[in-house]
Amino acid sequence: MKAEKESFFQNVYEVVRLIPEGRVTSYGAIASYLGAKGSARMVGWALISSQPFTAIPAHRVVNRNGLLTGKQHFEYAAAMQERLEQEGVQVENDQVLEFEKRFWDPAKELL
Repeated sequence: MKAEKESFFQNVYEVVRLIPEGRVTSYGAIASYLGAKGSARMVGWALISSQPFTAIPAHRVVNRNGLLTGKQHFEYAAAMQERLEQEGVQVENDQVLEFEKRFWDPAKELL
């Protein structure tokens, strides 16, 4: 079971590394792409575990409505928003503006 979890986490990290700068995706979209529909929380847990590893752009993963629900897991409260804004993603009240336009769906992009 531990090996399965580690493998899933590694798969999550591989997908997240592919999210282009200036784009966002959701926990659920990653889970669905990995064949684990309904495991959005597990994707979130993987990203929480990734935080020591800066090569994983976890700030590009938001909830299905474009909300920065994972922001509390960054080094300080505004870090997630600041990183997105540095990439040109506008955020207001913890919400990605133009979410549909910015959304990157791994199921469509990684054919």
